[in-house]
Amino acid sequence: MNGLGKIVVKMRYIILIVSVLLLIPSAIGFLNTRINYDILSYLPKDIETMKGQDILLDEFGTGGFSMCVVEGMDNKDVSSMKKEMEKVDHVKKIIWYDSIADLSIPMDMLPDKVHDFFINKDKDSTLMVALYDTSLSADETMNAVKELRKVANKNCYISGMSAIVTDIKDLVEKEIPVYVIVAVILSTIVLQLTMDSAAVPIFFLLSIGMAIIYNLGTNFIKGEISYLTQALTAVLQLGVTMDYSIFLWHSYEEEIDLHPEGDKKEAMATAINKTIVSVFGSSITTVAGFIALCFMSFTLGLDLGSVMAKGVVLGVIGCVTILPSMILVFDKIVQKTRHRAIIPDLGFIGKFIANHAIAFVVLFVVILVPALWGYTHYDVYYDLVGSLPKSLDSIIANKELEENFNTNAVHIVIADSSLSQKQSADMEEEIKNVPGVKAVLGADTIVSPVVPKDILPEDLLEKVENDDVEMIMISSEYQVASDEVNKQCTTINKIIKKYDDSAMLIGEAPCTKDLIDITAKDFKVVSIVSIALVFLIILVVFKSISLPVILVSVIEFAIFINMGLAYYTDTTLPFIASIVIGTIQLGATVDYAILMTNKYKIARTSGAGKKEAIQTALQGSIQSVIVSALSFFAATFGVGIYSNVDMISSLCGLMSRGAIVSMIVVIFILPAMLNVFDKVIIKTSMGFENVK
Repeated sequence: MNGLGKIVVKMRYIILIVSVLLLIPSAIGFLNTRINYDILSYLPKDIETMKGQDILLDEFGTGGFSMCVVEGMDNKDVSSMKKEMEKVDHVKKIIWYDSIADLSIPMDMLPDKVHDFFINKDKDSTLMVALYDTSLSADETMNAVKELRKVANKNCYISGMSAIVTDIKDLVEKEIPVYVIVAVILSTIVLQLTMDSAAVPIFFLLSIGMAIIYNLGTNFIKGEISYLTQALTAVLQLGVTMDYSIFLWHSYEEEIDLHPEGDKKEAMATAINKTIVSVFGSSITTVAGFIALCFMSFTLGLDLGSVMAKGVVLGVIGCVTILPSMILVFDKIVQKTRHRAIIPDLGFIGKFIANHAIAFVVLFVVILVPALWGYTHYDVYYDLVGSLPKSLDSIIANKELEENFNTNAVHIVIADSSLSQKQSADMEEEIKNVPGVKAVLGADTIVSPVVPKDILPEDLLEKVENDDVEMIMISSEYQVASDEVNKQCTTINKIIKKYDDSAMLIGEAPCTKDLIDITAKDFKVVSIVSIALVFLIILVVFKSISLPVILVSVIEFAIFINMGLAYYTDTTLPFIASIVIGTIQLGATVDYAILMTNKYKIARTSGAGKKEAIQTALQGSIQSVIVSALSFFAATFGVGIYSNVDMISSLCGLMSRGAIVSMIVVIFILPAMLNVFDKVIIKTSMGFENVK
C-alpha cells in the first residue's frame, strides 16, 4: 500500500467519524445561507436598470412595489383597507385616489390620465400601488407581501415582481425536498439493478450526500445563492459525481481479483490510488466546464458555476476518502448483499463497432447537419413569469391587472427633478403617445385646476419627487420579454434621454430586455471558454493534438443532438438552458469519453491492434458508462417530470435526455472515431511511439 490509499485505509474509522461530525457545521451553514429568488438581480450592477433600482431605494426609500387590483368595493371600504395595509411592516406607502384628493371630491374631476390609471368603472375595479421600503426581493419585502394578502379583502389581488418572487419562494421551498427524494429513489433503483451488491449503492448515495451537504453548507461563505443553484445542486452533484464512485468500485473489484490472498485493504489502497489518477482528468474537465459559467456577465452563471465546481471537488474527495472507508468498515454487509447485476457482458458491441467503424463515422456526419440546424434554431423564452403555474396568487393577480387595466408591465422613469413642470409634462405626454403605453403617472400628471401641486399631500410628493430626482410610473399593455415591449422600452429611453441625459428607465421589462442582450453574448463566451478549457485539459492529460479534437467533436455532437431536439419537438426552452446545459453536458460526457479513451490508449500501447484496443476499451468501460449515465438520467428525469417551476423542469429534462444521448454517442461514435483516426492519433500523440 502506498500514498493516499494507504492513509485512507489505515484511518478509515477516523475518516468516517470526522465526516459525520462535519455534517453539523455544514447543516448550520446551509440553514444560514440566504436564498435569492430574484433572477433579474444577477444582472451586472453597472447597467442603468440596476443602478436605477439602487437610486430608487436611496432617494425614495422604495425598492419594490406591487400593483393591487381591487374589485367590487366602495370607496370607503377601499380607503379603510388601504389604511390597514399601510400598517404592515415595510409597506412604506399605499398610493390610491385618496392619496391625491379627498374622497369628497368626485373621481371624475381628476385629470383623465390619473382617473384612467386608478379607476375602471366598466369593471367596477380600482388600482392601488403598494410601495415597500426594502428591495424588490428582500426577505422583508416578501414577508410584507404575505402580510398584505392576509390584510387585503378577498377581492384584492396583489401583483408585481415582489409578489411573484414571494410565490416562487413558497413553491420552491415545498418542492426542493421532493427533488432530493425523487432523485435518490430513482438513482437507487438504477444502481440496485446495475450494481452487484445491494449495499454498495446505499454507500454511494451516503458518501455523495455528505459531499452535497458540505457543498451547500460552505455556501454560507458566499452569503447567498440563487434558488436555481439551491434546487439543482443536489441533483446535479449526485449525477455528475456518481461516475467517480462507480470507477472506484469497479477498480476495487478488479484489484480484489488480482489479490488471491484476499487482502481487501491492499486492494482498496491500490484502487484509491488508481481512481485518483483515472478521475483526475475527467473531474478537472468537469470543474473547468462549470468554471466557464463564471465568465458570464449575468452573474447567475458565477453563482451556479462556483457552487458546482466546488461540489465536484468535494465529490472527488468524498469518493476517495469517505466511500472506501464505508466499503471497508461495512464489508460484511457488502458481501451479504451481493447479487447478480442485470447488465450482461456487452463486449460484443466493441467487435461490432470496430468492424463497422466507417459506417458509424458516416452516421456521425449525416446526423451532424440536422443536429446543428436544430441547435441553432430552437426557440428561447425570457419571460420568467409566463412559465410559472397559473394557480399562483401572483399570476392570478397579474391576469386581473391585465383584464381590468390592460396592463402587463409597469416601468419607472427616474429623472432629474430640476426639469421644469413644462418639460416634465411634455416628456410624460410623449411617453403617453408611445404605442402600447396605457397610462403615465407622475407628480406633474396629477396636477390640474382641481388638484394644484401646492395642495398635494407632502407625504405623497415625497414618494415621487425630491430635490434631486423625480419618479414617473408607466403602465404598458405589452407582455414582458415580448418584441413589442422591448421596442417600447427603446423608444421611451430615447424620449427621456432627450429631456435628461441622466434619466433611467427601470422595471421588470427593461431589466428583461437587458437580460436578453447580455445573455446572448454570454452564450458565446461560455461556449468558447468551456470548449477551450476542456480542449486544453485533454491535450495536457493525453499529450495529444488529435485526441482533444476528436473528443470535443464527439461531445459537442451529443450536445447538438440534445439541444437540437428542442427545435424538432417544437419546444421553447428557458434562456438559461441554452447557456448552462451545454456546459453541464460537456462536463458529464467528458468523464465517459476520457475513461474510454484512456483504456484505448493503454490497450494500444500494450501491443493490441486498433480493433482489439477498441474492443478492450469498450469492454472495460461500457458498464461504468451505462451505470453512470443511467444514474444521471434517473437523478434528473424524475425532477423534470415533477417540478412545477418550468425553468427547473426544463433544465432537468434536458439533462436527463442529454445523459442518454451522451451515453449512446460515447459508446457508438467515439470508438468508431478512434478506430478510423487511429493512425492520426498515433502520429500526433505522445506515448504511442512504439505502436504500429
